[in-house]
Amino acid sequence: MTSTMSGGEALARSFAAHESGDMFGMGGFQLLPFYAAVRTLGMRHHLINDERTGAFAADAYARMTGRPGVCDATLGPGATNLVTALAESTNAGVPLIAVTGDTHRGYSGRHMTQETQQVEILRPAAKALLRVEQPERIPELVRRAYTIATSGRPGAVVLDVPEDVCHAQVTMPEDAFWTDAETHGVPARRTRPDQHTLDRAVALLATAERPVLLAGGGIHLSGAHEALAAFVRAWGVPVAHTMSGKGSVSCLDPLSIGLFGRYSRYANDLIKTADLVVVAGCKLGEIATERYDLLPPATPMIHIDVLSEDFGRTARPTVALWGDAASTLTDLAAASSTTTRTGYLEEIDGRRRTWQERTRPRLTTDERPINVARLVHELNGMLPADAVLIADGGFAAHWTGLLYDTKQAGRGYVADRGLASIGYGVPGALGAALAVPDRPVVALSGDGGLNMSLGDLETLRRADVNATIVVVNNAASGYVKALQHVLFDGGYQSSDLSEIDYGAVASALGCHGVRIEDPEALAPALTEAVTTPGPSVVDVVVTRDPAKMLPGVDKRAASKRADDRIA
Repeated sequence: MTSTMSGGEALARSFAAHESGDMFGMGGFQLLPFYAAVRTLGMRHHLINDERTGAFAADAYARMTGRPGVCDATLGPGATNLVTALAESTNAGVPLIAVTGDTHRGYSGRHMTQETQQVEILRPAAKALLRVEQPERIPELVRRAYTIATSGRPGAVVLDVPEDVCHAQVTMPEDAFWTDAETHGVPARRTRPDQHTLDRAVALLATAERPVLLAGGGIHLSGAHEALAAFVRAWGVPVAHTMSGKGSVSCLDPLSIGLFGRYSRYANDLIKTADLVVVAGCKLGEIATERYDLLPPATPMIHIDVLSEDFGRTARPTVALWGDAASTLTDLAAASSTTTRTGYLEEIDGRRRTWQERTRPRLTTDERPINVARLVHELNGMLPADAVLIADGGFAAHWTGLLYDTKQAGRGYVADRGLASIGYGVPGALGAALAVPDRPVVALSGDGGLNMSLGDLETLRRADVNATIVVVNNAASGYVKALQHVLFDGGYQSSDLSEIDYGAVASALGCHGVRIEDPEALAPALTEAVTTPGPSVVDVVVTRDPAKMLPGVDKRAASKRADDRIA
């Protein structure tokens, strides 16, 4: 049997066959047949107020579900607005599929309305761009998009659909919309290293006395939490994490040593004295390596990654294990011998207690304006183990990366570190709340980040999601102002924002909103916001002193600073 339908309906049916879930976008003439089919098929689609918001929401949805997030945009400005978010997903290894409408091919190049070279603009920001030239090939190319998005290191795929393809009538056979179930989520295919290379890694582990494992976002993408737990228990190896890797193990686990890189509790000190570094699902980029200066070159390294071309890019591995993180860690755990590192683990416990004692005054301070450390401390105290914290770009991510504790292994912390753009907080909360509606979702965003996506508070309200936006309100572009304070002796330029009551703004948009200036009011205000149905905004007035805006010393400015840490 065959069925006749529009290209847009074929597109919608292809996504429905892949169990796409919630989608995000803003319609235009080119994709209207797709929108009509989405409606008749009963698929879940959310109108957003900015295409970047839609792609960010799809990114967060993908991180929480493991399935590719789906967004769409019309041609021209709609498509070009996707660039930042596509680069975020591609750099972070997050599976995402973006559908873009394009010009009618019969009139392309004749100054059509909103026409631009969008294929050339979008291609470098994505893992792949697929152009749909025949409506009959739509199911095939959607399958191809899912395969690319979920295989190897995941990423963003663009499906560029010309107007005449989407509006065309096409006859499809009954079995046209088959799918490969393995590509519905990540990882689509699990690979593992050869036995000889594994044996070399096991030999290093067996002789190490002070090993450290560095966990990146690849642990989440691989779903390697149980495998990692088995490995660190079997070998007695402490775990440090990047911001993307937070939650690889619970931050409360005795073997967790917290964040490493630009900001660190005590993990950096242990890395510098380690006799073996195991890297799992981590790219070892600038922030993770303190601008490529953290890892001692002479220290042996085992590097586990699914993308072989990243081996040796920023650090030289002694053994490179090319494969899926979960499969590789499982094999290494199975090869463990009896290992006793009692003295080493006691040292780590002592470092932990020292750090806790040193930071407690900042975590519990009643200073006004509110110290960001106190805010994060209150979030640690009131959020349950299954909560999801979205950390916007900038210092919202750095403060929470350093001080926030996930209470269980798994994706309970989401920071957009692929491109580290501000403006991710609101759409991240939208995508996460739709993906896991039974879990509390809180997003921490600076006032600058909120300003970039303020209009989509209306989207949160319309979608009727339970999500709380906590605004770190310092009336500044905080990271920039803090660096100007250090590097240019307080010569500030274009880093101040207006004083705005975002609680009042939220109320005007029909959301629950409150402004907090007293640190003692934080816990009850946060609790009320999280338990109030619908979207909430808690506007927290934090320090205006640029000397206290960062959680520690930024290595790029370290030569200008004598103190070690603020928090």
